[in-house]
Amino acid sequence: MADEAVSLIHHVELNIFKQFAAITHKHHIHYIALGGTMLGAVRHQGFIPWDDDMDVGMLRADYEQFLKVTSDDLKDTHYFLQTPWTDENYALSYSKLLDRNTFIEEKNNVNNARKGVFLDIFPLDKIPDSPARQRRQILDMRRLDSRIYLKLRYNVIDNPIRKFQNPLSEEQVETADDFKEQREAVMTMYNDKPALTNVKNLASQYAYDKEILSLDELNDIVNLPFEDTEIRVPADYDAILTRIYGDYMELPPENARTEKHIVRLITDNQEFEL
Repeated sequence: MADEAVSLIHHVELNIFKQFAAITHKHHIHYIALGGTMLGAVRHQGFIPWDDDMDVGMLRADYEQFLKVTSDDLKDTHYFLQTPWTDENYALSYSKLLDRNTFIEEKNNVNNARKGVFLDIFPLDKIPDSPARQRRQILDMRRLDSRIYLKLRYNVIDNPIRKFQNPLSEEQVETADDFKEQREAVMTMYNDKPALTNVKNLASQYAYDKEILSLDELNDIVNLPFEDTEIRVPADYDAILTRIYGDYMELPPENARTEKHIVRLITDNQEFEL
């Protein structure tokens, strides 16, 4: 059953990605595959078989352009662009393109934001060269993350009382929005510094140094096969994947080949437990 569910998730995610790629192509917006999606393209020419999400990234200017144009392009579709501003209950610092014809529950992530199979879309922001300033930026961002998660009632486990809670008050939403604006200011504080040449997905799950990218790496892009389509990756993907994973062509042990995020999927009136 789990294998069938992961195959269904891959099928939905691939269609989401194709919608995303069509929008970026139409508007000349640049993106790259990140993390496990880049690894999947290189090692498997598609999804890592046991993975259950897709990650892409964009320089902040492209990211903002994508957010601006997408609402028109998604009209009359079953997709929803979830951002800190389109879903008041959504606490994360990046965006998700959701399939509204699906519903999911995620591991260790209980909240009232909209749910569906998704594509993660991360902004890539400039970072300072100074390690001390790097630490200050990421700590300030994480402090604001924590405040937003608390305000929007994000929990690791479900609480039966949650269903009886009142919706967020106008004051609570405004406070959360203020924290979101502060967080974005922290994330983008170095983007106007021409001398800085490194960017980072500040919401990355990896250790800080592992997913730092140079602007040169982002300017040299190739297309790789990904299932029945193609995906953009930096031409120097070998160096990037080695930084993140070490010997990335070696498969992990079988007991580590498990889904990371989704524990329940509902689609086409069918329910799957992963």
